[in-house]
Amino acid sequence: MKGLCFNPYLPSWEYVPDGEPHVFGDRLYIYGSHDKCGGTRYCEENYVCWSAPVDNLADWRYEGVIYRKDQDPLNTDGKIDLYAPDAAQGPDGRYYLFYALWLSGTVSVAVSDSPAGPFDFYGHVHYPDGSPVDGGVRFDPAILVEEGGNYLYYGFCPPGHFPDMGPNPNLGAYMVQLEDDMLTIRTRPVCVARGYEGKDGTDFEAHPFFEASSIRHYGDLYYFVYSSLQGHELCYATAATPQGPFAYRGVIISNGDIGYKGSMEARRHRPRLRRHRRRHRRRRPACPQRDALHQLPLQRQLLGGSRV
Repeated sequence: MKGLCFNPYLPSWEYVPDGEPHVFGDRLYIYGSHDKCGGTRYCEENYVCWSAPVDNLADWRYEGVIYRKDQDPLNTDGKIDLYAPDAAQGPDGRYYLFYALWLSGTVSVAVSDSPAGPFDFYGHVHYPDGSPVDGGVRFDPAILVEEGGNYLYYGFCPPGHFPDMGPNPNLGAYMVQLEDDMLTIRTRPVCVARGYEGKDGTDFEAHPFFEASSIRHYGDLYYFVYSSLQGHELCYATAATPQGPFAYRGVIISNGDIGYKGSMEARRHRPRLRRHRRRHRRRRPACPQRDALHQLPLQRQLLGGSRV
C-alpha cells in the first residue's frame, strides 16, 4: 500500500540538502550534501544516499554512507568538506559521482557498480596532458550523460573575488565535454550562464548565476537550473544544445516574498532554519517543491527520464 509523503520527506534527524534526484531502474535515488545536526558549518558529514520506489515516494530507504571525504587523495585528513554532488550512469554502465572540495581547483569523481554505492575514488577531471579542468571556479558540478556526449557543468560566482579563486576572470557557470572515461576533457570550457563579473549587458544581468548548477534535457531543449545571486531564488535558462548559447528564461521559485513585519529571511538552495538558528545553525532538511515544477515541463522526467 502506498503511503503519504510529507515535507521534509526524509526522517527528522536527517539533513540532505542540495538534493539531485535520479531514476535508475525502478527506484529514485537522492544524492546531496550532508549537514550535521547541531553543526557549525555546511556540509560537515560524509555523503549518504536515500532511495524510494518510483511508484511510492513515501517509502524511503537509507542506503548508508556512500562516500567518505577522506577517500579523495586531496583530503586524506578529511578536513575539507564535501559540497553539492551530482551522479549519472556512464557509457560503461557504471555510476559516477561528481563533487568538488572547497576551492580545490578541480572536480573529483568517484565510481560504483551500484547507484546506491559504495563509491570509490576514481580521479580528478583533467585534460589529456593531465592538467586540471579550468574556467571559473570548480564547484557544485552537474553531469549530463546522453548518446551525444557527456557534459560537465560547474561554477561559483560570489560578488567578490576570493584570493583562493585564482587570478583569472570568473564570468559565470562553465561547461566542458568529457570523453567516455568520464575524466578526460574533450573541449575547452564554455560559459553557459553569466555571473557577477560577466553579467553586465546580458540577459542574466538581473538574475546572475551564483552556484548550484543543475542540468536536464527535456524534449528539444536543455534546461540549466541555478541559484542566483539574489539569494532567494532558483532560475533557469534554455538552449538547443548542451553547450548553449543559453538564454535566461525566468524564476522557477522564489521565497523572497516571505517575511515577517518587514524582516526578510530567505536563502538560496541551502536555507537555514531560522527558528532554531542558535542551536542548529547549519542543518537543512530536504523538501521537494511540487508547485515550482509545475511552472516548467520538467516534472515528467521524474518517471520518464534520468533527472528532475
